[in-house]
Formats: sequence, C-alpha cells, structure tokens
Amino acid sequence: MNPDPLLQTLPVPNAATVLSRPQVIIGAAAGLLLALALALNARMTVLILNVAFILFYLVFCQYKLVLQFLSLRRECQVFDPDAVPAGGWPRYTVLVPLYREETAVPGLLAHLRRMDYPADRLQILLLVEADDPLTREAVARAGVTPPFDVVVVPVSQPRTKPKACNVGLSRAVGDILVIFDAEDRPEPDQLKKAASLFARSPENVICLQASLNYYNRDRNGLTRFFAIEYSGWFDYCLPGLHRLDAPIPLGGTSNHFRTAALRTIRGWDPYNVTEDCDLGIRLYRNGLRTGVLDSTTWEEATFRIRPWIRQRSRWVKGYLQTYLVHLREHGELRRRLGLGNLIHFHLLFGAGCFCLLMNPFYWVLTGVWFATGAHAIRDFFPLWVLAPALLSFLAGNAAFVLSAMLGCLRRRYYHLLPQCLLMPAYWVLMSIGAWKGALQLITNPFFWEKTPHDGTTIWEVGP
Repeated sequence: MNPDPLLQTLPVPNAATVLSRPQVIIGAAAGLLLALALALNARMTVLILNVAFILFYLVFCQYKLVLQFLSLRRECQVFDPDAVPAGGWPRYTVLVPLYREETAVPGLLAHLRRMDYPADRLQILLLVEADDPLTREAVARAGVTPPFDVVVVPVSQPRTKPKACNVGLSRAVGDILVIFDAEDRPEPDQLKKAASLFARSPENVICLQASLNYYNRDRNGLTRFFAIEYSGWFDYCLPGLHRLDAPIPLGGTSNHFRTAALRTIRGWDPYNVTEDCDLGIRLYRNGLRTGVLDSTTWEEATFRIRPWIRQRSRWVKGYLQTYLVHLREHGELRRRLGLGNLIHFHLLFGAGCFCLLMNPFYWVLTGVWFATGAHAIRDFFPLWVLAPALLSFLAGNAAFVLSAMLGCLRRRYYHLLPQCLLMPAYWVLMSIGAWKGALQLITNPFFWEKTPHDGTTIWEVGP
C-alpha cells in the first residue's frame, strides 16, 4: 500500500495522531492513581485538588493582565510609505483560502484590488476547493485577472484550511507571503508596512502578525464581546509576549512570512485545526521569531450564538491539539524554549483550556451551595480554603474586566466600556465552546467547523 503523500511532507511533530502511545500510558496511569487516591481518602484527595485548582486559577487570571501591562511601553513603529526598501519592493504572494464563500467574493476582490502595492510585484492566489462550484462561479463572475489567479485545491482528507494553504505555498512565487480570509479587510498599506518592517528586522524574524479586529462590532451584544476580547488579545497580549521574546500563537489570518523560511519548516500542519498557533510554536522551536505588525485587518465577527460556539470549539480543539503535539517532546521543548518560555507555553495552551473546562464545575458547586447550603460542599471549602477561593474569584474577574477595558481604551471603543463589566458572563459561552471542542477532539479530531460569513455587511462603517 502506497503511503499518503500528504504524510510524507508533514511537519514534525504533527497532529495526525491525537495521542501518542506514551501519552496514553501516562494518562491511564494518572487516572489509576487518582482513582486509588479517591478510594483511600476521597475527602482529602478532592480537598487537595480543590486547593491546587484555586491557586492555579489565581495565577492564570493575572497572567494576561501582566502581559498587557508589559506591552504598554512598546515602541511605536514608524512607517514611511514613500520609502522604498533597498532593492525595490519584494515580490508578495497573498493566499486567500475560500470554501463556501460565494457571498463574500465580490467584497473581498474589490478590497484586495485597492491594496497599495505594486501590481507587478503582487501575486494573489484564490484557493478554491474542487467541490465548491458556487464559490468558483462567484470568482468567475467577478472577472479574475492578474495579479489574481485561481488555484483549485483537490478534494482529499483532511478538509482543512492549512491543507489548502500548503497547496498555495507550493504555487507561491513571492519573497513574502500573507494569508487573508474571505471576510478580511486589511488596511490598504499593510503589505508595504510588512515589507518595510521585514527589511529592517533580523533574518531570524520570519513572521509578522498584524492585529485583528471587527468592522461589525456593534451589530449585537455578541459581536461587542468579541471585539472587546480581540482588542485585549491582539493589541496588548501579543505585544507583551513579543516584548518577553516568548513564543507567539499566531492568529488565523494576516500572518506575513518570509516564504523561503516557511518552506524550510514544511508550512502548516494540515491535521491541526488551529494551524496558526501551532506554527507560532514551531517557528520558535526552530530558532525563528515572530514580530508584531502595527496594522489592523478588519474581520466580520460571528454574530449568532451557534456559529460562534462552533468557531470557538474549533479553536479550543486546535489549542488542545497543539498542546498535546508539543508535549510529546517535552524535554526537547524545554531545551529549545527555555524554562521561562516553557511556562508561557503551559499557560497559553494548557492553562487556558483547562480553566474553560473546569469553570462549569465550580459554577454548579457555587449554585448548589447557595441554593441548598449543602454540608458536603462546605467540607471542601474550610475557611483556609475559602479565603484564597474568594480572592481568586474577585481578583480573577477584576483582572478579566480590567484586561477588557484596556483593550477598549487603546482602540478608543469608549462606548464598549460598560459592557466590559459583563465580560465574566462571556465565560459561559467560552466554556460551552471549550467542552464541545474537547469532546470533538475525541470523536472527530480533524473536522473543520466552518464559520459562516454574512458577506453583506458594509465594512466601511467599522474602522
């Protein structure tokens, strides 16, 4: 039987296997030890776990806030649009993966045609799936001419965006490459900004991440929550990680790469449904670095609950995939990242998912306690545990709210500041999505939860 050609070019390590054999053995052993401890002394075991979780929460809830404060002193990037880099503007390839995006095509192409970059140095590849005739017809109706080109992605498993991007990477002729999604509206000068920053950056900086935000942020309460979250993450947390020279989990779009270096690390992992954050870790493991680009790409926020949960479940599933993949080589990871960055890795991927999965249990415990005053629950919260638990609750929610407010202030979204006070309620949706993603990692690990886009929103009202 001939091996799958896709497997021959996979990055190493990769997510083609959900759990390695050693991980299965370690997980089973941990489960047996926990069962044994519960059998011997259930009360003490649960009490110890409860204390550990509370302290864990207390540390994690302050983590992103610390990153944001670190980013307050970052240097402002200076860009002169008339200053051509030595040797002229580099060749640029734009990859646009499209799947069931027929309504978004007209606005996408119209915006990309307005990008401020020399057309003779530009290659825009529209990556259209072979079994998606509606999107192909929409592209044909729009009239594709150079620098646009249509690349038909063959039907094969897995059906993921990173697989399509790898097909595009094989066709790219640019010195620099960037990914945009169908609903993206990057600032017109973003390519020039990235090319200029690459020209004055060290050679080991092979990726630049632009900020992401939403042009339809005021559509409803959900889009406002989403805009608040993104403002804090991309405008503060990522610059904070960059200042610490820590690994940066990339966003799914507006990643600008030195193409040759991207090829040397075999592009994206097609089995990872958050191929972006995995790639950020792999870059760092290979001695390469990611910079932060002072430019914004405006996206369309998901404005309905069910699609939002599907999108979030994919993100959490991908973060868990990334965490499990790189844990397989923990010793190597420790050597290449260093102890400090290894802690960042565990906090960003392990702790973030763990807290979202544990939240519902504590919410239920709290509700039952207040409703019934159950003594069984009180036994696990004696005064010496209740005090740090209350501190974790208050400090954690205060940090979450303050983090949201800082992001809004930077973006001057002053009208969203009152909604920041309701951000703890946003955790409910995030935990629902997290559980859906964690369960799907077991039942359907490589399934790509497609996010539908309205395609009719007028983007100009947003920025």
